[in-house]
Parts: sequence; structure tokens; C-alpha cells
Amino acid sequence: MTGPRGCLQVGVLVIWAALPMVILGQSPERARDWGIPFSGNPGPLNAITDVPGVLVGELTLISGNGPLVKGKGPVRTGVTAVLPRGRTFDPVYAGWETFNGNGDMTGTHWITESGFLETPVLITNTGSVGTVRDAAWQWMEKHGYYASFSSGYWYAYPVVAETYDGILNDIDGQHVRPEHVARVLDSARSGPVPEGAVGGGTGMICHEFKGGTGTSSRLVESALGSFTVGVLVQANYGVREEMRLAGLPIGKVLREVPLPVVHDIPSSTRPLGVAKTSNRETGSIVVIIATDAPLNATQCQRMARRASVGISRMGGKGGNGSGDIFLAFATGNPGAFSLAGITAVKQFPNEGMNPLFTAVGEAVEEAICNALVAGRDMIGIQGNSVRSLPKKEVQDFLREHGLLK
Repeated sequence: MTGPRGCLQVGVLVIWAALPMVILGQSPERARDWGIPFSGNPGPLNAITDVPGVLVGELTLISGNGPLVKGKGPVRTGVTAVLPRGRTFDPVYAGWETFNGNGDMTGTHWITESGFLETPVLITNTGSVGTVRDAAWQWMEKHGYYASFSSGYWYAYPVVAETYDGILNDIDGQHVRPEHVARVLDSARSGPVPEGAVGGGTGMICHEFKGGTGTSSRLVESALGSFTVGVLVQANYGVREEMRLAGLPIGKVLREVPLPVVHDIPSSTRPLGVAKTSNRETGSIVVIIATDAPLNATQCQRMARRASVGISRMGGKGGNGSGDIFLAFATGNPGAFSLAGITAVKQFPNEGMNPLFTAVGEAVEEAICNALVAGRDMIGIQGNSVRSLPKKEVQDFLREHGLLK
């Protein structure tokens, strides 16, 4: 199955092991390689894994061509895992927020109540949330995730978020299996994070171009010290005309690039409001934010809220059909979690939050761009197709506005 910008392999399961590589024909190029300008100073990897201790795993499932056969394919999906302190049980302060809530992220009620994130965070497609949640529980039990903390019975609520990939993927087939979740958690690593059509982002569409997984980071220097903010997005939202780049309305000049083609598929598979020629106003975005600043739970929630700044810079508006759900966690207070004892924690001043807020907006904007730049033409169920963001047109646009020589 080929497209104008490359070849898509079929019948592939890929587990990322944090090695620099090309996956499924993915280009190693990122948004900065195209000359797209951004504010702020990124970390060495320009990824969420710039935050010390954070691990990321991605498992990609691609197989089949042609007509949709529920339960068989074609398959264009996967799962992504973010482990705040690796495979060590040491809960982190966390908070979450929504821009528009037409989506799901499990385990958030206990984060609101307790202020702590106690489990890995996983992202997948809408139809696989239950499977991934159950499998994450099983993985924690099997590996004695809580053993160093509690000798008795202990449990927590796995955090699993989703976006909808039913334009390209047999989403009702629920092809993400428990063994896939175990593999992605076992294989999570530090280091560079592959982007585009990988992990949970495999079948996602962003601003009507091929979207998916993206990441970025910012180094924050202030009178309070040096900190890192990293983000990972699963971008599956937005319409073409409203897309912005470097603050400018590029969507208005990309009208000639073919829109996603959605052929006649069963109504049970087509999300509400989706036309046969577009995925307009039906998408979502999940944003995971990490920092090593010593924030409390309320401050993490405030960080999560700022993800909407980066989305808005790209032209996202949190449409009615969109599930824009964000989670932020802070690793700067190790050992803060306790069952009964009083713990000593560092308290970050609210007056010092502004540089961190700025970093979130900058990193989210760049992570979305990275997901788009890494995207490649993809054909899915029923021959539904989506084009990648065109490099030449983007660079011509930047030149016309004096942003690229």
C-alpha cells in the first residue's frame, strides 16, 4: 500500500526501544528541520524524556488492506505508555484538565481526590480503553509494582486516555490486546521518542493531515532554579482552514492539498458528524505534561490547563466533538507519597509559575507540529486515505512571510 510520500508496511508490530531509528518509513525530520520557528529553549532530546526518570514506550499495530471486516481489520492503531518514575512505585503529584470533554481518561477522579498519580499513563484508541486499563492493572500485579511500598494488598486506578482512529482503523475490532500493553510497559525507555504514526497515534488525523504522536520539551531558567518541562501529545483534532503555523493562518493556503477521503463505511463505524470526505470537528487531543519542578497537585492542574494555549496557537478551538484532555505530573518531590507518615515536601511558589506556564504552551505547540511533520500518507479501512503535511507548501509559506531563507 503506497502513497505519494512513501510506502506503508503491512502486517507489522513495532515496539520502540529508545534507539534512534526509522520506523515504518517514518522520516527522522522534525518541525525545526523544516525551518518552522518556535519560542523557547528545548532540552537535549526536545522530548518528554528530557525530564529525568520519565520513560516512554510505543507499540504500533499495522496490518491489512481494503474493506472493513470487523474484528479482522484493516488495523492502524497501537498504544503509548508514559512512566513518570520508570518502573519504580513512587507516586507523583498530578492534576488534570479538559478543554472540551468529549473523550475519556480513566483514573482521574482519584487524581482529583488524592492529588497523586500512582500508575503509568497509557494512550490508545477509543475502543481499546477498557482492555488497556485492565492489562495495565494485570501488569502492575504481575511485576509487583507496589512491592517496595506495601507488603500487603494494594491497588491503584490505571490512567488510560484515548482518541478516535475509526477513520483509518477497525476500531470496533479492539485489536490492542493485553499482551501488547505488557510489551509496551516492559519496553519503555528513556531517550529519543519516535513520532507520527506510532503507538497510540498510529491512526490519528490532525487538522485533516496525518497526525499522531508528537513530543517536545523546554528548559526553564529562573531565579528559583533550572527546570525541565516535557510534553507528549496524541494529536487527532482540528480542521484545515483554522490551522496556524508560527502564528499565521497557513490553513487558508493549504486548501489545494486533498482532504482526507472517507468512503462509504457502516454508520456504526463512522463517528457522529463525519462526512464521507472529511473528519471535520470530530477529533481529539491528549496531552501529557511532565516537569521536574517541585509542584503540588493544584499547581499541576494549573499546568495541565495551559495545554490549551499550545493547541490554540495551532488553531484548535476545542470543538463540541473534540476530547481534549490533559494530565500534568511533577517529579520534583520524590518520596512525598505515604500511607500514614508525615512527609516533608518542597513547595514551589505560585509567583514563580509563569515561566512554567509559558513552557507548556510552547512545548505543546511544537509537539503538535512534530506529530504533523512526522506524518506520512496513510490508507486505512475501506481505502480511506489521509495526506501528510506538505513540506514544500509549508516552507514556501514560511518564506513568503520572511520566516525562512
